[in-house]
Amino acid sequence: MVNTITDTNFNFPGQKSIYKGKVREVYTLEDDLLLMVATDRLSAFDVVMPKGIPFKGQILNQIATKMMKDTEDLVPNWLVATPDPNVAIGKRCEPFKVEMVIRGYMSGHAAREYKAGRRILCGVAMPEGMKENDAFPEPIITPATKAEMGDHDEDISREDIIKKNIVSEEDYLVLKDYTRKLFQRGSEIAASRGLILVDTKYEFGKTADGEIVLIDEIHTPDSSRYFYAEGYEERQAAGEAQKQLSKEFVRQWLISNNFQGLEGQTVPEMTDEYIETVSERYIELYENITGDAFAKADTSNIQERIEKNVLQYLNSL
Repeated sequence: MVNTITDTNFNFPGQKSIYKGKVREVYTLEDDLLLMVATDRLSAFDVVMPKGIPFKGQILNQIATKMMKDTEDLVPNWLVATPDPNVAIGKRCEPFKVEMVIRGYMSGHAAREYKAGRRILCGVAMPEGMKENDAFPEPIITPATKAEMGDHDEDISREDIIKKNIVSEEDYLVLKDYTRKLFQRGSEIAASRGLILVDTKYEFGKTADGEIVLIDEIHTPDSSRYFYAEGYEERQAAGEAQKQLSKEFVRQWLISNNFQGLEGQTVPEMTDEYIETVSERYIELYENITGDAFAKADTSNIQERIEKNVLQYLNSL
C-alpha cells in the first residue's frame, strides 16, 4: 500500500495554533495567515474512517485550488498559495457556523428525507410527485449547522439561522447570493466535462477587514455530488440508479455493511484491496472533474515533503 497522511503535528515558524477537522488540519500562523493541510482521512456519515485513502488529500486540495481559481471572478476567496500538493495557505477568516448546501437534484440526504414522507427540508418545500435524482424546478438552499469533529451536521432553516443570530440577515443575503453564483458556475464547468453538478456545499468566512470570502473546499467529490450527463435522462426514465462521481459509493458500501454512523454501529473493516479501489475512484473523480491527468505526488515521506515545501514558501515571504 502507498503511504498516507492521516495526522500532522507540524511546528511552523510563527505558528499560533492548530485545529483538526474531520479531514483538514488548520494551522494559524502570524500575519493573519492560515495553513490548511488536506489529509488522507475519509469521513462518511460524519464519522472518520480508521484508515487513510492514498492521494485523497492531494486530490481534494488540487480540485479545490483549481475551482477557487475558476470562480474568483465571481466570489472572493481565502486562497493565497499552494506550496505543496496537500497544502493551501490563505487569509485567516472567522468562519460562519453554517454550511451553505445547495441542491439542484433530489438526491442523497434530500432523497432520504423525501422517501421518509417529509416535504419540507430546512424550511424549503419540495414538490410532490418527484422521484429520486429528479431535478428540482430550481436549485434549493438547505443549510446545515457546522459540526465539530465527530458530531453530526444538522439541518437548519434560513429563519432559524437569523433568529438564533448564527448569521445576521445582511450577511446571510450575501452568502445566499454567493452560493447561487458559485453553483451556477460549478454547473457550467461540470457540463463542459460531461457531468451534472447535483448538489454541493460552500463554506464562508469573514476576513479581519470584514470581507466575506469563500473558504475551505469547493466542488470536490467530498463536498459535492456529480452525475454523468450521458444517459442521465434514460436512466431516470427507466427508474435506474444514476452513474455518479462522488463519495456516495463509500456511503452505499457502508450502508450495505450495516453502518450509517448511528449509535452502537461499528465501522466495517476496510481491507487494503477495498482502500485501493477507493483511491482509484478518487483519481477517476479528479480526472473527470478537472479534465486533467492526475500526477501522483511523492509519497515516500509525505510529512517531510510538506514541511520542506512549506518552509521554503514561508522563507520566501
